[in-house]
Amino acid sequence: MAVQSSKYGAAAGIRAFSAHSKTGKARLHTSRNQEARAVESPLLEGRKAGAFLPLAGNRRLHTDVSSTAAPPPPPGVTTAAARKDAPPVSAVPSPFSASGKFSYEDFYESQLEKKRQDKSYRYFNNINRLAKEFPVAHMAKNEDKVTVWCANDYLGMGGNQHVLNTMHEALEKYGAGAGGTRNISGHNKHAVELEATLAKLHATESALVFSSCYVANDATLATLGSKLPDCVILSDSLNHASMIQGIRHSGTKKIVFKHNDVADLEAKLASLPLHVPKIIAFESVYSMCGSIGPIEEICNLAEKYGALTFLDEVHAVGMYGPTGAGVAEHLDWEAHASGKPRGTIMDRIDIFTGTLAKAYGCVGGYIAGSAKFVDMIRSLAPGFIFTSTLPPATMAGAKASIEYQMAYDGDRRLQQLYTRAVKEELNARDIPVIPNPSHIVPILVGNAALAKEASDLLLHDYKIYVQAINYPTVPIGQERLRVTPTPGHTKELREKLVTALDEIWTRLDIKRTSQWAAEGGFIGVGVEGNVPEPLWTDKLLGIEQAAKEVKAAGVPENGITEALLAREGLNNSRVMDVSA
Repeated sequence: MAVQSSKYGAAAGIRAFSAHSKTGKARLHTSRNQEARAVESPLLEGRKAGAFLPLAGNRRLHTDVSSTAAPPPPPGVTTAAARKDAPPVSAVPSPFSASGKFSYEDFYESQLEKKRQDKSYRYFNNINRLAKEFPVAHMAKNEDKVTVWCANDYLGMGGNQHVLNTMHEALEKYGAGAGGTRNISGHNKHAVELEATLAKLHATESALVFSSCYVANDATLATLGSKLPDCVILSDSLNHASMIQGIRHSGTKKIVFKHNDVADLEAKLASLPLHVPKIIAFESVYSMCGSIGPIEEICNLAEKYGALTFLDEVHAVGMYGPTGAGVAEHLDWEAHASGKPRGTIMDRIDIFTGTLAKAYGCVGGYIAGSAKFVDMIRSLAPGFIFTSTLPPATMAGAKASIEYQMAYDGDRRLQQLYTRAVKEELNARDIPVIPNPSHIVPILVGNAALAKEASDLLLHDYKIYVQAINYPTVPIGQERLRVTPTPGHTKELREKLVTALDEIWTRLDIKRTSQWAAEGGFIGVGVEGNVPEPLWTDKLLGIEQAAKEVKAAGVPENGITEALLAREGLNNSRVMDVSA
């Protein structure tokens, strides 16, 4: 997820709940260069006049603060800079040296200082996941172990023995690297077999593997958008940065529609001529808030207005559906369980993108669609053509992981149950989970400094690693901790996490759900009745009757899943390994 600009600014992202839901005509934005234009710059003007900007003794940059200020916070949110007790904001170093030459090192430092001042500077923790102790990792020192609660290896497939055995065999036989690009020496059986497996997964004619899904999204949207004549790309406001970047690189017109707002999307589609090529780019699971895209409704609009559907299933493949093909498959469960018939929602999607990381535990990305579409991207996309092929062992492991998850759904079922248990326990302790129907557990903090401090306390005091999520990944004022339970997070680990969060919320005086509710609620937190039904229902999980019996026994609503897990003997289950 990334924040895109729209009529209401950077914070417009999650405001499906906002009062600003009035639809309007499409506003076309283009990044296409029509002609070269003179650049207005104080530096250049000074050079023309034989003079340079004045240099202060401390070499601070004289500039209009408004040009570098962060976007305003959403209504009702107070930033650190606005508080009376906030420390003074230091000036940013000047990029001009005493000699009059441009100082590149000072410029780099000025950019970093901006990130530090708005609390968006990224700190990397040294986390070394242990394959045989999942979800445990060690930090810089081998003996300094922590439990990882924010990895995107959702099912623990990165340590699955069948996947590891397959990779070892390929590594010994074919070596470390592929030896070239796909066009020159790097096209091999591993790529061919992996792409065939991906096409089978999504029931498409063809598929194409990239070095990552960031590259797949960027290269595909840039290529398709630039080649389709007068193309317009309609993009959900919470789309991932890779999709935003691909649209920018296409140079074509872009329209941002409000997150998951099909009425707003239709208004914008209706404002465009029917004959104009259009692409609707959206996601199935939005990773930072856990919301689910309205796939069927968007397919209906695409067919009505003559648009292509571009669906990013990165956070859904391996996690949803009878074979793990994603949310599009999940929505027609019974039909796909009987053999992927035509006419389903999944069959109506034109372009799928997905990852070989996350649920599949490897690395790489891909697209899937019609044979002609995939061949065009293969032939024209620089992001595919001019890069080395993934290592044979990686592709062999990814194929093994996909096939494993196509045949066995126990990992994703258990992951869903553990996610429910964590959400219920956090809700019972008044810790603000942003409501959603997916496997993502976003915990609202609402302040960048507090989110960082909470993350640091978890790591250093409790040996629990949960990364803080700040701007620009999420809008200012919506900072959070993002928890991702896996089948390896047993009852003992879940209890430690919830207890630690409860203590930290008290220690740092972070707002709880009841406090957000007293203010009228915010991005779904504290909004009465906002309890979305999980995408994995009791029926799909196979616990419908057992859940009824547990409820009938008088178990509180926020303790049902833990009671169910205890009854079924699933509290200490871990990822199941199989041999080749």
